[in-house]
Amino acid sequence: MDSRRTATRLVGVATAVALAFGASACGSSGGSSAGGTSAGGSFSYWSMWRADEPQAQVLKQAAADFTAQTGIKVNIDFVGRDIAKKMGPAIAANKAPDLWDESNDNVYGITAAAGQALDLSPVLSMQVPGENVPVSQVIPSKYFDSLTRDPSGANHYTIPYEVATNAMFFNAADPAVSAAMPSAPADWAGLLKVCATLKAKGKACIASEGEDPWTNELYFDYLLSGAGVNFAKLAQDRSGASWDDPAVLKAAQEVDQLVSDGYLIPGYDATKYPAQETNWASGKAAFYMDGNYVTSEVAKEIPATWKMSAMLPPTAQTPDVTLFGFAIPKRAQNASAAEKFIAFFMQKKEMGGISTVAGNITPRADIAAPPQLADAQKLLAAPTVRPYFDGVAGDWSPKVLDQNYLDMWHGKLTPGQFVAKCKAAQVTYWQTQG
Repeated sequence: MDSRRTATRLVGVATAVALAFGASACGSSGGSSAGGTSAGGSFSYWSMWRADEPQAQVLKQAAADFTAQTGIKVNIDFVGRDIAKKMGPAIAANKAPDLWDESNDNVYGITAAAGQALDLSPVLSMQVPGENVPVSQVIPSKYFDSLTRDPSGANHYTIPYEVATNAMFFNAADPAVSAAMPSAPADWAGLLKVCATLKAKGKACIASEGEDPWTNELYFDYLLSGAGVNFAKLAQDRSGASWDDPAVLKAAQEVDQLVSDGYLIPGYDATKYPAQETNWASGKAAFYMDGNYVTSEVAKEIPATWKMSAMLPPTAQTPDVTLFGFAIPKRAQNASAAEKFIAFFMQKKEMGGISTVAGNITPRADIAAPPQLADAQKLLAAPTVRPYFDGVAGDWSPKVLDQNYLDMWHGKLTPGQFVAKCKAAQVTYWQTQG
């Protein structure tokens, strides 16, 4: 399983860590962005990647290049995905690194939510070495605008070097798909027409890992977004009245049409990941909703003739995004040196390896994504981006949404029953939160 699939599901863990340590938590003792390490010094860096992953190779090379140019040594520890569990205790014990990287939700949950992430706004004003432009000109502001603000109101607690989005992926070279969908459908009825045409030809429209609420709920999330409903505001309504919005029921009804009209791959509700991803990759279904990491997951399964494409569910205009980037604990001892490295990595020749070596999308629009992610990069070229589920985190989803959604996804609840159950569960949830 690709790393990003894991990272995006650690939101609850990260938020819990932030709540546990609270605003009194601290990182490495001494120093701030005003301090730093002179040439010939060093700083510590923990990375979410394993040493054998391509991102690690890119970062390792950049560290070597940085040291060669500045004399500052980068002491990298490729911690892997356990970094989300280790950072909280490390901060509490004043043993945190000067620099670390993770997904934006984990950076927020572990440090920023408790006011323990350094504001990296000064980095945006630093020059990108060799390019004669500030960092702010190569990293679009829309990515920072998508972030939840910390207690001080700051949203520059992470500087991204990789971005990912969730979408409906498909093989544009599949004759059945191109015949059923000569152009992207403009509305939900158009998608249903595509599905009906595919079904009539004996091809499943949508592959779904039936036991996974998260990827399947993305249809609901995007439909709500297209209707102007903010998922976070829906979830935060203690009265539950937001569930009475007709747009919410309509989105549920549209999701249910995929189920009731038989557009999901047969047997989806009786298999486990990656069974249906594999079926999709083998051409048994047209569409598969997931993060763009799925292109790496199936790379060895699909034939050379496959043309990976992506689109948002009809009516959705704003792609969701997950950022993977650098962060500095607020009390990092060598913050200045770490900031210099962040600015250094923003160079096209350094960050470009995230595309050419690691096969992913960068936040720089002038770094072409690998061919299999060209469409996903086009989606992210939208004027604005948003966090998936508009940033809903913690245990709200498992306690309010997940099982009810799966019951509707499996045909056990009508849309009306789904909405009613979610409303009731949400009222109960917030009553228990004090």
